[in-house]
Amino acid sequence: MNLTSPKVRSLLALHRASGRPFTADGIGSFVLDQGPRDGEAVVCVHGVPASAFLYRKVVPALAARRLRGIAVDLPGLGLAERPADADYSWTGLGRWLGSAVDALELERFHLVVHDIGGPIGFEVAAADPGRILSLTILNAPVAVESFHRPWMMEPFAHPALGRAWLTSTQIPGVFATLMRHAGMTRKVSTAEIDCYVPLLLGDDKGSAFLKIMRGFEPIAAKQRDYLGALRAARYPMQVVWGVRDPALTWRRYGIQAQLAAGLDDAIRLPGKHFLQEDCAEEIAEAVHRFAGTTR
Repeated sequence: MNLTSPKVRSLLALHRASGRPFTADGIGSFVLDQGPRDGEAVVCVHGVPASAFLYRKVVPALAARRLRGIAVDLPGLGLAERPADADYSWTGLGRWLGSAVDALELERFHLVVHDIGGPIGFEVAAADPGRILSLTILNAPVAVESFHRPWMMEPFAHPALGRAWLTSTQIPGVFATLMRHAGMTRKVSTAEIDCYVPLLLGDDKGSAFLKIMRGFEPIAAKQRDYLGALRAARYPMQVVWGVRDPALTWRRYGIQAQLAAGLDDAIRLPGKHFLQEDCAEEIAEAVHRFAGTTR
């Protein structure tokens, strides 16, 4: 990869110019916030190894539908700060996300979650369900007690091995190969994929990311909390799944999510794990169908 290429620099500069900084719970972050201020807010939560950059196509697609599309960088990722003493567990990141929606002055909002942004978003939904207008689950674990990291992510959970594996992703071609295998199709340019690396490494060379990877909470108590929140939900829910995801497969994780949400069906799209890259319009349209019916 060439992180100093004019194309990568241009894409990152455009991304930064498309959003703005903000602060929540004392941690500086970055938000993409587009669409009418009086439109229904849609909070999009990313997972790993991603950031708000993953939603750069979804947010304007939501805005085009008169919704206020919002995607924030979680602490430790993207353009957010990476405090050494922050709580990078699902619990801690969920608590921070709750502070972020307060800082952005969002009273009620549609919630879109992806990857470990699922558990992080479920923390918010469980803590304050009255603020949620709807929930859209994109390729995210729900029955977390049985969740296993995909093989390409497992090394990051181990201190020494994680650092070595993170270093290997900077070898030309390695990161793009992994992302194309599990994450996105050839419709996404190599330069776009290369943008993920500096947003992952940041100014701490990925140290906070490694803490996030060691902060997973795939335990029975969390599963009870998340499943309980879904079963008690009084807002509409939907599952939108990239069925070409080789890591969080439809047959295992997608059907789990559908059953947990009590749904008879799901929206299955021809995308891989990072379906926001290939199916932004379809995701925005799925959320839009809930708009105006949930007040």
